[in-house]
Amino acid sequence: MAQAKQDMGTGNIKKLMLQLMIPAVVAQVVNLLYNIVDRIYIGHIAGIGAAALTGVGLFTPILMLLNAFAMLVGAGGAPRTAIALGQGDKKQAEKIISNSFTMLLLFSVVLTIGFYAGAPVLLRLFGASDATLPYALSYSRIYIAGSVFVLVVLGMNPFITTQGFAKTSMLTTVIGAVINIILDPILIFGFGLGVRGAAIATVLSQAVGAAWIIRFLTGKKTILRLRRDYLRPEKQIILPVLALGISSFVMLSTESLLSISFSSSLARYGGDVAVGAMTVITSASQLCTLPIQGICQGGQPVMSFNFGAGKKARVKEAFRFQLTLCGSYTCLFWLLMMLFPGAVAGIFTSDTALIQYTTWAMRIYMAGIFAMGFQIACQQSFMALGQAKVSLLLACLRKIILLIPLIFILPHVLPDAVFGVFLAEPVSDILAATITTITFFARFDKILDRGAARI
Repeated sequence: MAQAKQDMGTGNIKKLMLQLMIPAVVAQVVNLLYNIVDRIYIGHIAGIGAAALTGVGLFTPILMLLNAFAMLVGAGGAPRTAIALGQGDKKQAEKIISNSFTMLLLFSVVLTIGFYAGAPVLLRLFGASDATLPYALSYSRIYIAGSVFVLVVLGMNPFITTQGFAKTSMLTTVIGAVINIILDPILIFGFGLGVRGAAIATVLSQAVGAAWIIRFLTGKKTILRLRRDYLRPEKQIILPVLALGISSFVMLSTESLLSISFSSSLARYGGDVAVGAMTVITSASQLCTLPIQGICQGGQPVMSFNFGAGKKARVKEAFRFQLTLCGSYTCLFWLLMMLFPGAVAGIFTSDTALIQYTTWAMRIYMAGIFAMGFQIACQQSFMALGQAKVSLLLACLRKIILLIPLIFILPHVLPDAVFGVFLAEPVSDILAATITTITFFARFDKILDRGAARI
């Protein structure tokens, strides 16, 4: 533990951040494979691929809500754990981890019951047609039944990264993804289970990941241990965790609302082919957003620890490096999406009409994605510094204040309604990134001057 403190507080910032960021980015990309591999295999099922792919895509709002509750705990607890470590309070840090684990189990029970019972009605609300509902329902109910594993993996893995064990955190997702990739073709095609096979493969792989995390956090290698004595939730522990995590919760839960808004509008104006294109585009856009979230996950322990230790210069250096990496990556990704959208669409489906439609739509949707790196780098830095209120406000800005209203307004303003739906994304991306970046630089020095003692 002493060595971990010394590295966080005195080691070379860029080297230390890369040691944490690279495994975190790999973990995020590998985690993305859980859903992308499913969709690639499903999209190529003979005869039903396009309808099945669209149906599974309609499960996205529920998937995002499950992820949102996991990150409400994980994204709120991990920075507070790192700040407590920076202040030298190991007992407080272990209480945060143990309380967080209990909350994830409680959330999983409630969510499993609610979503399993409500799946048919919800999927219809999200835009499922008679052709796509059977595939959506088959996939969703199996996935929902295993949601406890999803919440444990996503919610507890940040507590491993925040202690400096980025490689162990990466292995959580790598092991699960490899199992998923192996099981998918066996269950989908070998056993003829179709979309149900894809869901079973995902649940089994997540179960292995959850077991890996629990074993590590109760073992000898971890700095902070998951302790039975601290499992009982304490208000003074869990409420600050939830307060800080609420911005991540809003970001992901509004992603669900966003998915509903896109799906319902596209189903209305463009039919199943437009909804299918959105499924492909959403998967591709995650190849942009998840790696930069991995960069920020790697940067968070360094920023939070040094903020807790009162080392302002190191916090500033860490932020500058994080912003540079995020901005550079999203600009490169934007260029690739503008040049090769058809090639990306062809990975997910062999349906010619769907590929052509997606190629057109992707260039519109991705036109402002270069700005995402600046927005996420600044908004996640607010979280690393314990700034729950401003982080929540900025999380609401892009989706609730800008994007969702634009999805419903632009189709009535522009002559091509479907073009208007897709155009809402780049307009909100650029506006939100500009406002978030300006806000961060205006407040950064004041936050550092006040220090972690006020958080």
